[in-house]
Amino acid sequence: MSIVLHVKVHTFPSLLLETQYSRRQKMSQQSAHGRWTVSSSDDDDDVPPRSSNIKTERVETPEQDTIKTEPVTRKIACVFQSNTDTPDVKSEPSLAVKKEPKPSALVMGSEARQTAHANQQQPVKYENNNPSPAAKRKRETEEAGWALSSSDDDNDNNHKDRVIPSGQKIQPKTQSSPKRVKKEVARPPSPHGRTYYIDEPADYFETSINEEAETYRFYLNKVVGLDKKYNTGAIHIREILSPMFGTLKESVQFNYCFDIPWMVEQYPPEFRDKPVLIVHGEKRESKARLIQQAQPYAHVRFCQAKLDIAFGTHHTKMMLLWYVEGFRVIILTSNMIRADWYQKTQGMWISPLYPVLPEGRPETAGESPTFFKRDLIEYLQAYRAPELREWIQRIREHDLSDTSVYLIGSTPGRYVGADMEKWGHLRLRKLLREHTKPVPNEEAWPVIGQFSSIGSMGLDKTKWLAAEFQHTLTTLGKGGKSVGPEPQMLLVYPSVDNVRTSLEGYPAGGSLPYSIQTAQRQLWLHSFFHRWEAEATGRSHAMPHIKTYMRASPDFTQLAWFLVTSSNLSKAAWGGLEKNNTQVMVRSYELGVLFLPSAFNLSTFRVQKNVFPADEGSSGFPVPFDLPPQRYSSKDQPWIWNIPYTQSPDTHGNVWVPS
Repeated sequence: MSIVLHVKVHTFPSLLLETQYSRRQKMSQQSAHGRWTVSSSDDDDDVPPRSSNIKTERVETPEQDTIKTEPVTRKIACVFQSNTDTPDVKSEPSLAVKKEPKPSALVMGSEARQTAHANQQQPVKYENNNPSPAAKRKRETEEAGWALSSSDDDNDNNHKDRVIPSGQKIQPKTQSSPKRVKKEVARPPSPHGRTYYIDEPADYFETSINEEAETYRFYLNKVVGLDKKYNTGAIHIREILSPMFGTLKESVQFNYCFDIPWMVEQYPPEFRDKPVLIVHGEKRESKARLIQQAQPYAHVRFCQAKLDIAFGTHHTKMMLLWYVEGFRVIILTSNMIRADWYQKTQGMWISPLYPVLPEGRPETAGESPTFFKRDLIEYLQAYRAPELREWIQRIREHDLSDTSVYLIGSTPGRYVGADMEKWGHLRLRKLLREHTKPVPNEEAWPVIGQFSSIGSMGLDKTKWLAAEFQHTLTTLGKGGKSVGPEPQMLLVYPSVDNVRTSLEGYPAGGSLPYSIQTAQRQLWLHSFFHRWEAEATGRSHAMPHIKTYMRASPDFTQLAWFLVTSSNLSKAAWGGLEKNNTQVMVRSYELGVLFLPSAFNLSTFRVQKNVFPADEGSSGFPVPFDLPPQRYSSKDQPWIWNIPYTQSPDTHGNVWVPS
């Protein structure tokens, strides 16, 4: 049996991109989570498409390590179009389909999100057809083992042995064979019916947080489809931008993906024409299209982040809000698109309202014990952007002393000496060394990483994961390296079943772009994986786009620290050592905040058992998912976006066919 995976890129209606696995050499590998059988060519790179106007290159991005495919004359970018027939694509998943969209209003993201979009527009229904036991066993073996065979043929008239969702084979065309009529014509355009998004309840945007009572100022986003109690204490972007938080004068939106018309609509009418600066990483044609998106909005300006190292991205997600009453900083995990605020788990830190410094006070005043003001200014200065100078000055003029978190950023560059500890995981290591203390039985305190995408980790854990990243996460105080066993590392990443049973169904996997090409090279990594389960927050079925890292006690009731960030499990995001560990190279812009107990006059954080509905009297830390994480069973598999799942239907009765 042969399967050819296709991804249709809607930017080029006549273009069909395909991932082909050569027959020349077949690799079969066994892991604790299923058999993988994939074909490979003579080298490690994927075979490029046969179309002469396409070039491919391997690229590691914050959201995925996959094939970046682009026409010679165009840049594929994460620009969300509302008024053009040529939507653009980039590597981070995103979905921003307007209600009752015109064909020209459809917007696309990465290949993974394109596939999700295609499955939403023309969902493929699960068809059981009562297959024979032998056929059923064969299909289960193929899908449970992620078995992919290759095909040298991709002609529409040559479907020999190609599998369709029902498990039936499409026979080659013959004169005697009548042409089959596709049933997809009558299918609704998305799992939710004729429009993808369902309306929020009438009381959905009622704000239910009490800033004065919030110790940690860490919030989850609201999720459509949950019981109201699980949104009580959560927050939506409309609330963040509402007059409740201040009388807005100007704002800056740092992000990776933008749907500008949707973004503008999130501001209340009274603030909708206030100046907005968008900080992005787009270049050339994609930059031009982003600017074109904003043409109807005279108050929107742009600042392009410099990306001097290949394959780096501007992945930071932050808002700077300047009010009549003061200033506020918000660091979050959501893109500026509707899909990221709809049925996904996201997180954010919302600063206090920072007042203006009294006249006569030096600009160096208003610093916090965590040096947040200094670090934020240094991060903004790293952009080397004239457009940000006035915002740096505004920060200097405000009192940020009431800040209890540490800023952890990444900026592109190669750093040596003391500068190595300014960014990425070495910055985290420095803070953990200087502001935490060793604990008894330290080797029994596991480190936990939770993310929505995975880069290339190398042939084994010694290449980066253990040698660098785990070393950082297990740092506690200035003591030397423990002579005992290495603390456990527990990695939380959704399984296929997590995605299948989610609120969005299989299309949720468009935001989890772990590719077969990357996964097959690091099967060793999957032994670290744990399921996404979030009963404590009611979000077990809201797939995570949030990224969190922490150190937990052996009984998982306490935390030594907690980090929420834009950084996925990726060297591009966190940085990698070079030149015999004398230099660190970081590709991308990232940003997060670190919570340390010492900044709250605590020895550890107590894990809050029931996060929702929010209890003003609770002093526990609201971890977004359940502790302890549950290890993958022998039947669990990590979600891989670019292989089919047709064995079982999702929550909308559909299957996943990335073709």
